[in-house]
Amino acid sequence: MMKLTFLGTGTSCGVPVLGCQCPVCKSKDPRDKRLRTSAMLETAYTRVLIDCGPDFRQQMMPMDFRKIDAILVTHSHYDHVGGVDDVRPYCKLAPVNVYANAKAVKGMKEMLPYCFPQEGKDKYPGVPDLILHTVEPHQAIEIGDIHIEPFEVMHHQLPILGFRVGGLVYITDMKTILDEERDYLNTTPIDTLVINALRFDRPHHSHLLVDDAIAFARSVGARQTFLTHVCHDIGCHEEVNRRLPDDVRLAYDGQTIEWPISCASCE
Repeated sequence: MMKLTFLGTGTSCGVPVLGCQCPVCKSKDPRDKRLRTSAMLETAYTRVLIDCGPDFRQQMMPMDFRKIDAILVTHSHYDHVGGVDDVRPYCKLAPVNVYANAKAVKGMKEMLPYCFPQEGKDKYPGVPDLILHTVEPHQAIEIGDIHIEPFEVMHHQLPILGFRVGGLVYITDMKTILDEERDYLNTTPIDTLVINALRFDRPHHSHLLVDDAIAFARSVGARQTFLTHVCHDIGCHEEVNRRLPDDVRLAYDGQTIEWPISCASCE
């Protein structure tokens, strides 16, 4: 079986937002507590992290401590890579491969130079043992028994990566997508789409709103859709789900999705 765990489903501020007294931030429903967006793909043999934000340590505390084979980086904004240094304990088990596009590789080197020193320079003692790989859209990545296909979406004017694993498509921080990338996704059926949806109203320059995310899900024929990277303005979890179509749900921290490993995941 393949399993996806939502480690975090919130925006860069998280939910509750510091100092906010809105109904969502004061909610007692644990599904309204949202750490920064990240997810974990797992099989019995392989473990792949999608993004590694500043809440990584907290997100991993309840999970079994075992090897992380790789980190897939959507982009190098702090809320998606700010926890890279906290990967150190896992590097004692084995080096961790990190896959990102060229812009994210450059961004991580600038943000975390002691973790990714310039060629020929020694690493700072004690830093995580990370192996950085630059990948291009549609350049397949094989990690253990997980076959991953990166593709490109736009976060305002920044090209970032989404990832396809068989019938699962994972996207965060998207605002737009080129027609050719949408066509690429439409080449095979999408069973489960994970996509960002900031809130219901007040357009944002670099993020989809709920109606945008639903329209995109319809355009690629997703059987079921989970909304992630949401802010407190979206409303309380239970109320939001009542407003959504039956095939679209609001994801929450700790939620898991499981499906069989099929040939489509391994080709």
